[in-house]
Amino acid sequence: MAQCTFEKINFMEVLEKNRLEIVREYLQKGIDYRTYSELVSELAKSGKTTGPVQSDALINYTKLGDRRMVRWEKTFKISEEDQQKLSNLDRQLVFLALSESWCGDAAASLPVISKIAEASPNITFKIVLRDESLDLMDAFLTKGARSIPKVIVLDKNKNEIVGEWGPRPSIATKMVEDCKRQHGKLTDEFKQELQVWYNKNKGQNILEDILELLALE
Repeated sequence: MAQCTFEKINFMEVLEKNRLEIVREYLQKGIDYRTYSELVSELAKSGKTTGPVQSDALINYTKLGDRRMVRWEKTFKISEEDQQKLSNLDRQLVFLALSESWCGDAAASLPVISKIAEASPNITFKIVLRDESLDLMDAFLTKGARSIPKVIVLDKNKNEIVGEWGPRPSIATKMVEDCKRQHGKLTDEFKQELQVWYNKNKGQNILEDILELLALE
């Protein structure tokens, strides 16, 4: 029994080491939020999208996401109390996000994550595209799925992964789970309801989730 336990611990250590190596590799390839938002905007203007599939649906989602990102950049606010918590953060952290321009949840979340990172001198925010980073994505699946956005949090001083967030804020995640239990899928009506929720919540649930993840709540 003791030998089996030792082997299991050893395996988990190796797995975590491999995940860390992959994260560090992609940090070198990551772009900042401003560069990402400019990329999305240019793609929207030229009728294109990120990823290998250039379908009309994904292109339209990219255009919609571009408009939503601009709106959330303007509407998301951090209270003075939470600003203080973030500014007092005493760890050097990197947020590495997986995204694609057509992802509606990413359009709602990444502008908020960016402003949270800007509120602390000790947080760096980088973004990579999922379909160009599948080994990274597959190391951070959500219930076996390549769901985005996914934000991985790395402590630079300790050189370890200290958490992950995504693909949706906690309240939206529960809404999605409830809809799937009731209908077996996400209905068109629910997708509209979810968008209304994002608009009303104005990024506050994402902020709450991140503060909790960083033990700053």
